[in-house]
This record gives sequence, C-alpha cells and structure tokens, in this order.
Amino acid sequence: MKRVFSLVCAFLVLTVLPVGAAELPDFKTLVKEASPAVVNISTVQKENEDQAAQIFRGPNGEELPDIFKHFFKFPDGVQPPRHKTPQSLGSGFIISSDGYLLTNHHVVADAEKVTVRLSDRRELEAQVVGSDERSDIAVLKIDAVDLPVVKLGKSSELEVGEWVLAIGSPFGFDHSVTAGIVSAKQRALANETYVPFIQTDVAINPGNSGGPLFNLAGEVVGINSQIYTRSGGFMGLSFAIPIDVAMEVANQIKDKGFVTRGWLGVIIQEVNRDLAESFGLEKPSGALVAKVLPDSPAQKAGLEEGDIILSFDGREVVHSADLPHYVGRVKPGYTASLNIVRGGKKQAIQVEIGALPDQQQLAKASVPDVTGGSNRLKIDVAELDDERRSKWQVASGVVVRQVMPGPAAQAGLMVGDVITMLNGESVSSVTEFEKVVSGLPDDRAVPLRIVRRGSPMFIPLKLDD
Repeated sequence: MKRVFSLVCAFLVLTVLPVGAAELPDFKTLVKEASPAVVNISTVQKENEDQAAQIFRGPNGEELPDIFKHFFKFPDGVQPPRHKTPQSLGSGFIISSDGYLLTNHHVVADAEKVTVRLSDRRELEAQVVGSDERSDIAVLKIDAVDLPVVKLGKSSELEVGEWVLAIGSPFGFDHSVTAGIVSAKQRALANETYVPFIQTDVAINPGNSGGPLFNLAGEVVGINSQIYTRSGGFMGLSFAIPIDVAMEVANQIKDKGFVTRGWLGVIIQEVNRDLAESFGLEKPSGALVAKVLPDSPAQKAGLEEGDIILSFDGREVVHSADLPHYVGRVKPGYTASLNIVRGGKKQAIQVEIGALPDQQQLAKASVPDVTGGSNRLKIDVAELDDERRSKWQVASGVVVRQVMPGPAAQAGLMVGDVITMLNGESVSSVTEFEKVVSGLPDDRAVPLRIVRRGSPMFIPLKLDD
C-alpha cells in the first residue's frame, strides 16, 4: 500500500510540475555586470530672480552681505531668497568609456547645472551635449576616461512576454533593481508622435526616468521614460523608449547637434469598423488622410484627402499611429513607396520625404451666422464666407448651423463643423452639398469629411432605411 501511495504522489508531482518546466530567471550576474554603468543624475534648475532676490542686490547687481538683509521687511507673499539645492531627478547610463551618457530630455530640461553620480560615488559635473524633446532623449558628457559601459541590444528583436530588468534611482535610491516582462510593443501615447514605446510591467517610479531597460542578455533595449498612473505612483504600466530609436537620435545629436526627422505632411486618423465599411475595406486598417498640408511632400506626390495609407515602404500600417513612427525615422530626401486605397482601388505612390518643420498651424473653426437649407441629413448648413475660408485655411465647404435628430446627429456631427467632402465628392456650396446628399445610398455607410475646431477628420455617415 505504501508503495502504491508513493507512486501516486510521484505521478501527481510530475503532472503538476512538468519535466523541463522553465525556472524563473536569475538576475544576479546581470545586475553585477550592468550596474557600474548606471548613474544617478541631479540638477540645479534655472530660475528667474524674484522680488526677494532683487532686494538684496547692489546697484551693479552684486549680492549684498547678509547683515543688510536684517534691515529689510519682506512684502506680503514674498519669501526670502533661498540657495539653490541640487535635486535628484533621474537616472542615466554610460554608452562610451570616454564619458558619453544617455538620459531623458525631461530629466535635464532647463537645468543650470547637471551632476552625475557614478557607481564608485564620484560626482562629476556633466555637459548637456544636446537634447531632443520630441523623443525625450538627451546626451550628456562627463570628463572621465576608462568608464564602465553598457552593452547595447536591438529593441527590434525584443518580443512580448520577454523578461526585462530596470536599474535606476527611484526617489533617489541609487541602483534599485526591478524586473518584469514586455507587455506590448509599438505603443502610441498621447502627444508622443515619434516614439513607438515598449510597454512593460516593470515597477518604475520618479527617479527611474532615463535609466536603462535590460534584456536577459544584459543588453540595453530601452530607456525608461513614462508611467501610466492615476495615483502618482506605479500602477503596473510603464513605458520605455526603444534603444534603436534612442541611438538614432543620440548619434544625430553627437554628429551635428540637432535632430532631423522625415515629414510627409498629412493629418491622419484611425480607421474604425464603420469607416472601413464606408471605404470598402475588408477590415479596419491603415491611416486615413484627413488633410493634406499645403506645400508638403504629400501634396507634391499627389496624395489626396480620403486616401487610406495601407503601408509605408513595405511596412504595414495597422494603426494610424504606426505611420508617424515610420516616417519620422526616415531621412529627409529619401523616396518612399506608399500603398494606398483611393476610391475603393489600391495603388502605389512614390513620395520624397521632407524635413519635419518645427510646428504646423491648423485652421480654426467657428459657428457661422448665415442660414442654409434642410435636407435628408436633418441639418442646416451655411455657405463659407471668404473671411472664414482664409482664416481657417479651408478651400471650400459648408458649415453646420443646426443639427436635429436624425442621421447626422447619430454620426456625431456638431454645430460649427465644416463639411468639405461627402461620399468622396468635394463640397463647395450649399447647393452642391444638397445635390450630393440627394444621391446618397440608403444601404451602406459613406465617408463624411469635416473640419472641427481646426482638426480635419472623417466620420462614417449612414442614412436611415
């Protein structure tokens, strides 16, 4: 009986713990080898002189002795001047033995002085070689030699589910180590157009910014940059800049002191299920061109509003956010091939990529004050006058004056929207608009292009049966 019981127990153990089951990784060797190249970064921020500081300065701007300060009474709300103290803001890592480091732009932005604390407790003042706000990357240089360096990996080879490890200085605690897995790749975040983030569940907190994210081979695959939080602390979602992107930026900063990016010159939006149906696509995919900017590479190449970009230079555009990532990493002057859908038919277009300008100004929309007619969409529309056309940079269209219960309201149309295209046909007047509306089909959704508060977009519109 004992023998039978022992055999049963052995069988159960083998069933629950299969032979060859993977063990949890051992990070000890990785941490020992990589930690020496990880640094703490503190800064003294630039600040303007306030009223109190000016009180204690002589006629030539020199600071007066402390004894004079006792004779002054501070105005209400004015605090006495305080000495600037360094603040531990983030982390960084050494990429070359002669003293070049990488960190986040936001760690050193507006810094008057940057101090780097090495693993051997030396503190050295760093020079900001250059910084790029769009990618949140900064390159620093310290005066030292024979420094330990990190091994650089390839973030393009990183896989979802892979173990990763972060080393940094959360809340000023140097060389803190946390680990987790890659949760997703190519993440697009709000206001972060040019970085396809790596999402992980590695615990990241204030002070980890700019620190390295390692794979199990001890190679840096990302730079920890952001967390998603509602409490101010870590909530299981952290984001890192892929090292491939970071090094492209860093090399440009080192070589020429600034960063150039590719520019197509279109405003795009996501293709949802209804829009895909209205454009005749089999599935929601691609980037829908809501606006082609004037004098842009897209305009010169013949791209049109309503085109859906399915691929860029052989890389599939699954989500609209993929396109800026692809275009931004291309050098200006490069000719790229775009596969698009126009009028339900696929075609290829060649575009010579331009250089990304500093900023693009979009048109502004306002509520019209003229009248128009009613139609099948249950809306009132008005002509677009010359003043508004010039101010908003809208070539043609009609303005929504009133929205009543009906198809347009169900589609989300709002008062003040400028309708520029309906079912693939441009609209330049109320009469033309009503003519297009009269010919709309009842059995399927059609694309409607509008400009709302300066932002062009397409929405699917379907008439009631």
